[in-house]
Amino acid sequence: MNQPPKFTTLGCRLNAYETEAMKALAEQAGVDNAVVINTCAVTQEAVRKARQEIRRLRRENPSAKLIVTGCAAQIDPDSFAEMDEVDTVVGNADKMAPETWTKLGPNFIGDTEKVMVNDIMSVTETAGHLIDGFGTRSRAYVQVQNGCDHRCTFCIIPYGRGNSRSVPAGVVINQIKALVDQGYNEVVLTGVDLTSWGADLPGEPRLGDLVMRILRLIPDLPRLRISSIDSIEADENLMQAIATEPRLMPHLHLSLQHGDDLILKRMKRRHLRDDAIKFCEEALKLRPEMTFGADIIAGFPTETEAHFENSLKLVDDCQLTWLHIFPYSSRPGTPAAKIPNKVNGAVIKTRAAQLRAAGDRAVQRHLHAQQGKTHQVLIENPNMGRTEQFAEVHFSTAQPVGQIVETQISGAEGAQLTGQTATSA
Repeated sequence: MNQPPKFTTLGCRLNAYETEAMKALAEQAGVDNAVVINTCAVTQEAVRKARQEIRRLRRENPSAKLIVTGCAAQIDPDSFAEMDEVDTVVGNADKMAPETWTKLGPNFIGDTEKVMVNDIMSVTETAGHLIDGFGTRSRAYVQVQNGCDHRCTFCIIPYGRGNSRSVPAGVVINQIKALVDQGYNEVVLTGVDLTSWGADLPGEPRLGDLVMRILRLIPDLPRLRISSIDSIEADENLMQAIATEPRLMPHLHLSLQHGDDLILKRMKRRHLRDDAIKFCEEALKLRPEMTFGADIIAGFPTETEAHFENSLKLVDDCQLTWLHIFPYSSRPGTPAAKIPNKVNGAVIKTRAAQLRAAGDRAVQRHLHAQQGKTHQVLIENPNMGRTEQFAEVHFSTAQPVGQIVETQISGAEGAQLTGQTATSA
């Protein structure tokens, strides 16, 4: 009996988005009895987990076609092709092409090459795949950009994703209109380097132009959210949207990476410590309820205790709340891997724990400051929703999934707020 393909996703939200697109392409092509793993390559640990997952999936699916794709497969296809468990390796651009899945369809056995990976740097466009939403029925994700033109010394992702390319604004508008027509109350714009959107399009529009256009042309969209941005690339219209558009959610996740100028330079970042602080101060001045998340790396090569203290102080100096902490791990193929004076692994672990503890304290401060306030909460499951700032709210009684409810915050338990009352907004 033919079985529909099974998909496993590792890594970022964009990978999850692309998995949904692959499901549709595989279904259209008649792919069956297959297992597809969409890998991540952000760290060596991510690659190790990908290999571990491949072996597990093969044990659980001994007769299925096992297809490996994603960033790890794009960067090092041959090593995955050499694994006995793997039937085919598919590149990041190839996985989004209908003709790839046609080859992987019913006629797969015997006439399909094992490695289907093209030069990602030769890809100059990215398609706007319409995804009906995933994860919950409350929030939909729209990919507006892929790839990255920057070459931070710690990062391998441009070699997995290619150079930056943008989905045209008209395509994005049409997708969001379709999602709103289906009843979605929140849309998230996503990409690898979101603030580079538009640089490769006619007239070189900026992300702020896209945000303002979406909100102007789709008045029925209740909530628009943007994912991780590079604060140094925030344009004037984006700042205007933060100041004037209540439907743009007051939550920004910032790609900061460190709090010390010397380490930022060695990372080949495009901002300094004061730039990050100035951006956060300006955003808070424009939108006092704004909250910030941030990516921070602990233990980058040559990081001293003084350098690390500057990262730790950045949590307060930028008023950060939602932290993603990454213990540095050397990634072969990156310039940082060649930097001497590596930080001891135990020290990296300790510093990462300190940053996480600072993040936990920041979350608690934010949650306790919400007590007694009223929030518009988007319900993700019958007993949980999220505020405009992305804080989780727990309800003791079932709520309508996908709807926005006006909620009085009664307290905080652990990492969640508690909602005392809720009415449809």
